[in-house]
Amino acid sequence: MIVVAKDSEEFAGFGRYAGPATLILASLADGTKHGYALTKDIESFAGVRLAPGTLYEALARLEAQGMIEGVESHDRRRPYRLTAAGATALRAHLDNQRRVAELGLRRLAGSWGPA
Repeated sequence: MIVVAKDSEEFAGFGRYAGPATLILASLADGTKHGYALTKDIESFAGVRLAPGTLYEALARLEAQGMIEGVESHDRRRPYRLTAAGATALRAHLDNQRRVAELGLRRLAGSWGPA
């Protein structure tokens, strides 16, 4: 479940695509990538393999919301890059997720002992 904070309302419209959107934006925070490169990067840092339909649907939504933009390419691949709006939304969303994770870990430690 992805929790939406007031400062990351951009993610509210993604519903079940919030997870893929977060992964894609996090990948693009490291630089421009096309679909296959995104898939491989996400798999390496998150251990998640996005199905092509999920990936391209999320890319279309992110582009429509102005969080990413396509970059000119000289071959058939279409690279994308993070926009300033996308970076702002990702930072707010990840800050919120960090707060949730830290709270959950504190509560677990209090009830179940430290990890």
